[in-house]
Amino acid sequence: MHITCWGSRGSIPVSGAEYNRYGGDTTCMEIRPMSGETVIVDAGTGIRRLGNALIAEGRLTCHFIFTHAHWDHLMGFPFFKPLYRQDASFHMHRCPFASKFVETMLSRVMSPPNFPVRYSDIQATIQYEEACPTCFRIGSLSVSPIALRHPNSGSGYKFMENDRSFVFLTDNELGFSHPGGPPVEDYIRFCRNADLLIHDAEFTPEEYAHTIEWGHSVYTDVIDLAVQAEVKRLGLFHLNQDRSDDHVDAIVEACRSLLREKGSPIECFAVGSGWTMDI
Repeated sequence: MHITCWGSRGSIPVSGAEYNRYGGDTTCMEIRPMSGETVIVDAGTGIRRLGNALIAEGRLTCHFIFTHAHWDHLMGFPFFKPLYRQDASFHMHRCPFASKFVETMLSRVMSPPNFPVRYSDIQATIQYEEACPTCFRIGSLSVSPIALRHPNSGSGYKFMENDRSFVFLTDNELGFSHPGGPPVEDYIRFCRNADLLIHDAEFTPEEYAHTIEWGHSVYTDVIDLAVQAEVKRLGLFHLNQDRSDDHVDAIVEACRSLLREKGSPIECFAVGSGWTMDI
């Protein structure tokens, strides 16, 4: 599978010279399995650029999966230009919420006075898929959800293809048990031997003393999870909106030092806009 990040910033998009390398767009991930589908995870502001790229390629059939309903993961949706094309079609997977919550949360983003175009005015064909909470397939890709430790809940996902696995756990607080969130041991099992784990690592230990219960992890907890699960690569995600590129680099180096101290061979890096990987 080919994975592309179109946005990794947390809470709100940012701009400025200090964010040039990792980018300022909020969460949007794209996965292309070998069977050829386009899978989009979350609709933060990064989805605007993704939409432009898909139109240029003529790839106008997509599958949408959402981690949760917070604003920074939805705010780019109305600016996804393929929505306004009659030749486009989308499969909306009802993750992580049951019933018609996906339709409801997306329509609210586009309801007056929030946006001048209504959800009902979308010209693309939209089909809603009943998928959660069990494992489901999109082409050659197997998708398994797990509950997040986050206010208002949500889902993380494991994507598997040909015995290769990618686990995506953004907005997940390993240091605090939110209602509905599983024990850390469940995450260890879920991530076991993953070829790639991308995990929320927003806070430093000093910051976390004042941000516990906010729904985001301190990077030391993420390192412990990755080591115990014996993942091969670790991508740090949900980059703090006030964190410059240089400060992100400092956190990456701190994580690499911790891994060396633990004798772990895990490859660790920060995930930024434009980052790609094949696994």
